[in-house]
Amino acid sequence: MSLIANARMYAVTPGVRDAWRTLFDWVARTSGVPLEYIDHAAPAPLEALWARKDLGAAFMCGFPFANALRKPGLIAAPVPAPSRYGGLPRYCTDFVVSADRPFARLSDTFGGRIGWTVGHSQSGYNAVRYHLSRYRREQNEPLFAEWVGPLITPRRVIDHVITGKIDVGPLDSYVHDLLKRNEPETASRLRTVESTAMTPIPPLVVSTAVAGDTVERLRGALLSGAIQTELAATFEVLAITRFAQVKSNDYAALLAQAREADRQGIATPAQGLS
Repeated sequence: MSLIANARMYAVTPGVRDAWRTLFDWVARTSGVPLEYIDHAAPAPLEALWARKDLGAAFMCGFPFANALRKPGLIAAPVPAPSRYGGLPRYCTDFVVSADRPFARLSDTFGGRIGWTVGHSQSGYNAVRYHLSRYRREQNEPLFAEWVGPLITPRRVIDHVITGKIDVGPLDSYVHDLLKRNEPETASRLRTVESTAMTPIPPLVVSTAVAGDTVERLRGALLSGAIQTELAATFEVLAITRFAQVKSNDYAALLAQAREADRQGIATPAQGLS
């Protein structure tokens, strides 16, 4: 079976996309598993990508992974290089505002407009609602006058923040760090006012239709020491230090976050979509 690879979730610039292509090409050569890189650009739904039977390697958000009745296979997850990740395969959500706005804390944006990406997103929706539940316990009125979305992608969140269409927006912290390293002119126009707790980072997944020995070969290439040595320059562009093995139950806590946000009565804008 000819398999596909995709890094849309973290292909934040053309240069970063090309670095992911380089990485997947190396994995294909090293593992002996042919991988064809496809873009699957927005607005094409990520759910369609994750459901493909020929999926060989693609990033999948942890929240839909945890929710899936039939989960795709886990290959490995990246370990971001910045020190805030502690050398672990995790990430968080940065609440970002325009650098020229006066907001000093997340609470300064209450009563305004907050963006959200899509209802199956951890960083752009589930983590946002869970984080806000701590404030909900302190006041009964809605925290924000308007939830603006679905904005679908982190790039649209950024655009809405910079142009003033929203006061604050959720940004996947690894996306944010990739921007700081590869598109600093855009990153400089954003300022983080608060961040959520760390949770497991989106893993690379594979279709359940792919044989187990093939998955092991892909995983072995990603976890090898050789990839860190031979792709050192690529790792620099991608702001990662290595790949790590992850387990299905690592992502179960994300479901508990959703239940707590529901219990606290945090807005559920995605439920209003037809």
